[in-house]
Amino acid sequence: MNKQELVDAIAKKAGLTKTDASKGLEAFIEVVATALKKGGDVRITNFGSFVVSSRAATTGRNPRTGAKIKIKASKQPKFRAGKGLKQIVNK
Repeated sequence: MNKQELVDAIAKKAGLTKTDASKGLEAFIEVVATALKKGGDVRITNFGSFVVSSRAATTGRNPRTGAKIKIKASKQPKFRAGKGLKQIVNK
């Protein structure tokens, strides 16, 4: 399912216009991204959690030349499925 299909499904399920559903989805994405950027997390009961994990700096190799390269430390956004979502998927 791509973003447009998700907007269509939300609009149909909630009885909204596609424009309103799109605005709601955009707002959700923006709020989650802002919370993660500030170092927080977003927990939705029975659905899951959006969290940030830290990746340490490391040394890698360029596959073409074999030269060593430094890979900077970074933060990675992650989603962890909640119990309710896992149960729905596994039924």
